[in-house]
Amino acid sequence: MRFAWLALFATLLLWSGNWIVARAVRDEIAPGVATVLRQLIALAVLLPFIAPTLLPKLRLLGGREWVVLAGLGFTGGGVHLGFQWLGMHFTTAASGMIFLSTSPVFTLLLAIPLGERVTRRQWLGVAISFAGVFMVATQGDPTQLSLNIGDLLVCASMMMWAGYTVLLRMRCGGLGVLELLTMTCAFGFVFMQPWLAWEFATGRKIIPSAEGWLAAVYAAVGALLLAHAGWSYAVRRLGAGRTGATMHLMPALGIVLSAMLLQEYPLWYHFVGIALILAGVALSTFGKRPIDKPR
Repeated sequence: MRFAWLALFATLLLWSGNWIVARAVRDEIAPGVATVLRQLIALAVLLPFIAPTLLPKLRLLGGREWVVLAGLGFTGGGVHLGFQWLGMHFTTAASGMIFLSTSPVFTLLLAIPLGERVTRRQWLGVAISFAGVFMVATQGDPTQLSLNIGDLLVCASMMMWAGYTVLLRMRCGGLGVLELLTMTCAFGFVFMQPWLAWEFATGRKIIPSAEGWLAAVYAAVGALLLAHAGWSYAVRRLGAGRTGATMHLMPALGIVLSAMLLQEYPLWYHFVGIALILAGVALSTFGKRPIDKPR
């Protein structure tokens, strides 16, 4: 049990570190290049082990399963990470990581078409959470008309991740966890090509520096493969409920790491914003009814 908690803490550190790395190397590698390199590295590691069992299963998939896989690739396979890395060009890692806690709220809203019934209490929670988002995005001055573009990009990333979470409830032809991760990366690579072409056409930093390459390796091996393995192990040993609740520790870890490594310190509106977001999450997830799995 102790090792499971250590694995969980290491996983949260790896995920939090990805935001710190993205902020630190923002001038060393373009967001699209970082995302595509992450996918290619992950696929190079996974395919030799997964291909023998994956290929026969793919031949049996129907059109609906392929649509779900494509949706998973679009929402969770790359574009959301591109938004995250691009957002780090315009906002601090501390601000960006605060919006991680909005993911349950976005998941609730996007699950409504699948049968999720939202109570008045949950709608109030959604409103309070978005008030926290607005507080951080306006840097503590809600009267100003301009919003931080970096914070909005991170919010878009969290919205896409919530869509990925909802789509995971769909059946995908019996694919295992690693097989599903492989296909998500493969489709994500496809969907990132227009972004990559745009970066090339506009003269972004297509050839990463040494620091940029190291960041891409960290994103693939540390924040994707190792973190994925650690999270799966923690869920099996500790349970989904206890494990999932620890996700809200990541903004705190991110604030500490950004202060230590980037000398980016939180301001008063960060604390007000995260307090409102977490209060809204508590309301919006209280007494939720389970979503029926699609038949």
